[in-house]
Amino acid sequence: MGGCMEAWINYFAGKENTPAFIFDINKLLHRVQAVKDILTADGKRNCDLCYAMKANPFLVSPLREAVDKFEVCSPGELSICIDQRVDSKKVVFSGVNKGKDDIKAALEYGVGIFTVESERQLELLQQCAREEGRTIPVILRVTSGNQFGLDWELVRQVILRREEMSGLDIRGIQYYSGTQKKQEKAAGEIQTLCGYASQLRETGYRMEILEYGPGLGVDYFGAGEEDSLEMLLQELGSALDRLPGDIRLVLEMGRFLVADCGWYLTKVVDRKNNGGQNYCLVDGGIHHVNYYGQVMGARRPPVSHLRERDGNFLEVESGAGAGKWNLCGSLCTVADVLARNLEISEPFQDDYFLFGRIGAYSVTEGIYLFLSRDLPRVFFWQDGKMDLVRDSHGTWKWNSRDRA
Repeated sequence: MGGCMEAWINYFAGKENTPAFIFDINKLLHRVQAVKDILTADGKRNCDLCYAMKANPFLVSPLREAVDKFEVCSPGELSICIDQRVDSKKVVFSGVNKGKDDIKAALEYGVGIFTVESERQLELLQQCAREEGRTIPVILRVTSGNQFGLDWELVRQVILRREEMSGLDIRGIQYYSGTQKKQEKAAGEIQTLCGYASQLRETGYRMEILEYGPGLGVDYFGAGEEDSLEMLLQELGSALDRLPGDIRLVLEMGRFLVADCGWYLTKVVDRKNNGGQNYCLVDGGIHHVNYYGQVMGARRPPVSHLRERDGNFLEVESGAGAGKWNLCGSLCTVADVLARNLEISEPFQDDYFLFGRIGAYSVTEGIYLFLSRDLPRVFFWQDGKMDLVRDSHGTWKWNSRDRA
């Protein structure tokens, strides 16, 4: 972290500001621009970059002008876009549960395009089009073999009968099969999509838009991705070049764009030795840091041990005399282990632990209501300044009966 680390301690030392998420906005914007530069090199690819905001909704505002589209999967996410003044034409309104009221609210906002996840959604969109007296642009999601989207044969039949779909302008298809994929799987999916495009052309239909989520992986436990970013995206681009050049490609990315711009800061509150095992207790826990899934505690996450001394933020090296410590959170469950047998120098009360690569999912995906602990603070670090964008909030009222 270098200079950032020294600046951060000036903000956090001696204050009750942890646990906290910190998102480096300059790092985020640099990453997004690097992805766009590689994928659209020399202007040879007809490509838009779409941010899947479920990865981290706090980053919608700083990404407002940096990306071309926002994938929205719920009425709440739509409300965030409205509140953050996102250009409505940039919004792709997706999701498996879109009711009639949700569709009409999105139409009132001026959403650019809707996805179709089922025959029922197709019918609801037609009904809303009739009632509102307008034509609604849509793309049809093709299933990858789960509860999302429509079977390819049904998609093909809908497109063949597109003249019967009153009020709908079928612009193309959407495909997303999951995340943390190897490049080989993404290349195979693109080959399949080329086949779909070819089949549709044989019917006389040329799709205008293909929205595709490559689901590129994030190396949470390794040395990071910076060195391989260009190579990874160039390989993806080469595979995408097999698609017909007249199709507008919308590349949907979430975790891959934002994981590396986030940190989680938590403070040591206690320590002990039980049965020969060292335990270090911090004011955060797995209700905030959960993106490592089932391997939490089994592998070493990207974490730094920090100590404040006379206004300086020092990284404590695990040199001679280092021991093995179990880093545990504040939840009343044996599952609350952030790192097991972490080899570090002896931690003191009020030391800090800083977790890296936490820009995606943890800020909203944690079990925040468990044990009625307060929500962590959220900060933006940008241009040498720290801004509090959400303060800590108690959750106990949400876990108890409403008063009459």
